[in-house]
Amino acid sequence: MTSTLSAEPAVLPPSMVERMTLILDLFERPHTCLTLEKVAQRTGLPRSTTHRILDQLVRLRWLDHTNAGYRLGQRSLGLGGREIGDSALRAAAAPVLHELATRSGLVIHLAVLDGTEVYYLDKVGGPAAVAMPSRVGGRAPAHCTALGKAMLAWLPPELVDAEYQGTLEGRTTRSITDLGALHSELSRIRARHGLAFEHGEYSPGVACIGTALRAPDGPVGAISLAGHARTSLERLGPWVINAARAISAELLSPRMAL
Repeated sequence: MTSTLSAEPAVLPPSMVERMTLILDLFERPHTCLTLEKVAQRTGLPRSTTHRILDQLVRLRWLDHTNAGYRLGQRSLGLGGREIGDSALRAAAAPVLHELATRSGLVIHLAVLDGTEVYYLDKVGGPAAVAMPSRVGGRAPAHCTALGKAMLAWLPPELVDAEYQGTLEGRTTRSITDLGALHSELSRIRARHGLAFEHGEYSPGVACIGTALRAPDGPVGAISLAGHARTSLERLGPWVINAARAISAELLSPRMAL
C-alpha cells in the first residue's frame, strides 16, 4: 500500500529581515568565511535568493566579499564582533608571545590592522617594554611599522591604494612617504615569505621584525619582535614565522569556535 504522506517542505522565513538575520547568524566568529553555496545550503534558502541578499548585505557593509567567500563587514564588527575577535586572537597568541619574549629577551607585540593604522592588542617584554614607544590599546601608522607592513603585504594592491589615496605621512626621516616605495617594500616582504623589517621608521633607535597572522581570506593580525636599533633581527626570522604559524593554527582550530 502506497503511503499518501509526503515530506513537508521546509518553512522559510517570510520577511526579508528574517532572511537576512538567518544568514548573518551563520557567521558565528569574526573570521568565519562562507561561500555562497555554503550559505544557501545551511539556510535552506534558494541560491538566487541567497545571492541577492548577500549582495545587499555587502552593499550595506554588514558583510565583506573576498576571494574565499563572505565574512563579517565593518558594520557588523562595529557592533561588538571586533572585540570578540580581538579577544580570541589574544587568547590564541598569549602563550606563544610569552615564549618568544623569554627566548629572545625582546619586546613582543600583537596587533591588528584598522584602516591605515595598527591597533596594539598585546605587548610582552618585562622591564624592556617600558621604554618602548607602544602600548596596549594604542595605535601607530601601518606603513611605518613592521606589524603594519606585514599585514599590508597580503592585501590586494588596489585596496592599499584606496586606503592611502596617495598620502603617506612620515614619523621619522626613515619613514616611507611615497606610495610607489611602499608597494616596492610590500613586494619585498612577500618575497621574504612575509617577513617585514622596520629600522627607525616609527621611532628612532628602535628596530623590529614582524609577520602577519594569516587566515584563508587574508591577514587577521601580526606579531613583531622589537629591540634596539643595533639588534640583529635576521637570525630571528624562523622564530617569528614559526610563532605566527602556531598562533594562526590555534586561532583557526575548532576549539576556538566554542
